Amino acid sequence: IAKEVGKLLEMKAQLGGDEGKHKFVLKTPKGTRDYSPKQMAIRERVFNAIIACFKRHGAEVIDTPVFELKETLTGKYGEDSKLIYDLKDQGGELLSLRYDLTVPFARYLAMNKITNIKRYHIAKVYRRDNPAMTRGRYREFYQCDFDIAGQFDPMIPDAECLKIVHEILSDLQLGDFLIKVNDRRILDGMFAVCGVPDSKFRTICSSVDKLDKMPWEEVRSEMVGEKGLSPEAADHIGEYVQLHGGLDLIERLLQDPQLSQNKLAKEGLGDMKLLFEYLTLFGIAGKISFDLSLARGLDYYTGVIFEAVLLQQENDHVEEPVSVGSVAGGGRYDGLVGMFDPKGRKVPCVGVSIGIERIFSILEQRVEASEEKIRTTETQVLVASAQKKLLEERLKLISELWDAGIKAEMLYKKNPKLLNQLQHCEDTGIPLVAIVGEQELKDGVVKLRVVATREEVSVRRESLVEEIRMRTSQP
Repeated sequence: IAKEVGKLLEMKAQLGGDEGKHKFVLKTPKGTRDYSPKQMAIRERVFNAIIACFKRHGAEVIDTPVFELKETLTGKYGEDSKLIYDLKDQGGELLSLRYDLTVPFARYLAMNKITNIKRYHIAKVYRRDNPAMTRGRYREFYQCDFDIAGQFDPMIPDAECLKIVHEILSDLQLGDFLIKVNDRRILDGMFAVCGVPDSKFRTICSSVDKLDKMPWEEVRSEMVGEKGLSPEAADHIGEYVQLHGGLDLIERLLQDPQLSQNKLAKEGLGDMKLLFEYLTLFGIAGKISFDLSLARGLDYYTGVIFEAVLLQQENDHVEEPVSVGSVAGGGRYDGLVGMFDPKGRKVPCVGVSIGIERIFSILEQRVEASEEKIRTTETQVLVASAQKKLLEERLKLISELWDAGIKAEMLYKKNPKLLNQLQHCEDTGIPLVAIVGEQELKDGVVKLRVVATREEVSVRRESLVEEIRMRTSQP
């Protein structure tokens, strides 16, 4: 055996060892993904629609670092804090990757002593989750945030945030949606009158937050079994959290003998009534539901909270449309900036975050299903030649077009076949071909061919830019 092994080793040595070659595992890290040009084209369309909306509402744009001091993020997210990514100590600072864009925004306001700004911020955030990637959940993902900071009259900025969500979801044509609203003060007041001890408010809040994913029975057993709430208090909460409606429900709760006695709940209900009046003026109250089960688990919310869900009609026999999941959320957080300010100065804030990944998953599936052809470049014209030895002329012409701001391409061959050049346009969706030939050069013209109809026109060289612009301008 030793002899045979020796022979094999000798043969292996002759073949040349693999020592120098490292076998790479070719995959992206768990909970992340690459985006192909086609996916990026869809994604860009979505970003552009969202940015256009933010700009329409007068927002400025900021950016902040992808990591923050660990202490900046600590204690701001309640039970979610365990999902923060900590980085190895580098240069004496303990750092963590940002978990959302709201806490960095609050830090930015406090650090720069800003008391009034309307801003948007689109960037990647990081969560050490065990993500269900099929549902558009990742460890690295984009957030698109819009926030209004400053001292204003109640519920006017809050109503605008809801209007923005309504505009974006209508614009992206994702199907039917509903925006659920509630108020942290109404929740806290409700917990108080139901007999939840102060110390348990936040943890019971995060249980209620699961009602969109779990039936009431399971949420109740978590409250009682794991979190030590009395069964009576849990049942009392159950009577409230199953309520949802509009102004009528707000009026009814303002008359509720217990809630109306609670200062917090009464304030919250008063503001909620005002909010619904403004939403009616904006013409969007029909898509808004006041929902007492909405809790949003993050610790920093202090007032109105909201969440937009897409609805899916399962079939004709179902009265209640089924929710497909949250595509936007937000709320009021008046205390967050004060946590960072050395003097504890508060800057009231309200904001919304658009769940771009979930929206993106839906649109991507839709494109797959419809087999719609997605263009991944914006090239307006391909500079081509019909005969050989015209590379110099193609280079001169394409340079003129680029300098005039036209999006142009050419094939990287000295003498490409005309058929190959036209095929390239078919494959990539380039609408026009500018053909230079010997006769055209003599006549001072360029032959412009429309790929879709195959019609050809001769255009004077000096009018070419204008002609291309005219034929490719978006309606």
